[in-house]
Amino acid sequence: MGNPAGVKRDFEALERRRFQALHLLDGDLNQAEVARRLHVVRQTVSRWMQEYREDGEVGLKKAGRAGRKPQLPAAELERLQQRLLEGPETLGYQTPLWTCARVAHLIDDEFGIDYHPGHVWKILTGMGWSCQRPTGRARERNEQEIRRWRRVRWPAIKKKPAGKPGRSSSSTKAE
Repeated sequence: MGNPAGVKRDFEALERRRFQALHLLDGDLNQAEVARRLHVVRQTVSRWMQEYREDGEVGLKKAGRAGRKPQLPAAELERLQQRLLEGPETLGYQTPLWTCARVAHLIDDEFGIDYHPGHVWKILTGMGWSCQRPTGRARERNEQEIRRWRRVRWPAIKKKPAGKPGRSSSSTKAE
C-alpha cells in the first residue's frame, strides 16, 4: 500500500484526520459514516477508536518518520562527502571514478557499516550526487587526423558510384 511513487506522506494531515474522526464520533455519528466522510475503511476508524481508548489523544498523535532509521547517521554524511571529494585513489583504486561498489567499500572501511552497492545509490542521490559517465575517448586520440580522414580518405573508399547519387534502401520502384 502506501503512497504513489514520489509522493511523500503528510504526517500532520494524517494526524488531523484521526482527530477529525474523534470529533465526528463525538457528534453522534457511527463509525461507518465517519469512515465514508473521511474516505477510509470502517476498520481504520475502529482501530483509531481502540487506540484512543487505550492511550487517549497520545495514541492518535503522529508517528513521526516512516520506515527504518538509516544506519549511516546524518552527522556522518558530511564526513562521507569529504571522503568522496578526496577521490577513490586515496583508497588505492587506479582510476578516479566512484562506483557504487567503491563507495560501499569506503563506507565499510570508514564507518564500519556494510551496505549493498545497490543501496549506496540511494545515499548518494540523497546527498545530491548524480550519475556521471566519462566520455570513452582514447588519450592518444588525434582530432586533427580524424577530421582529415573524414574529409579525404572516407570519400575515396566510400562505395558510391561516381556521378550517380546513391539509392535509398527503401526504394520500391523498378527501373
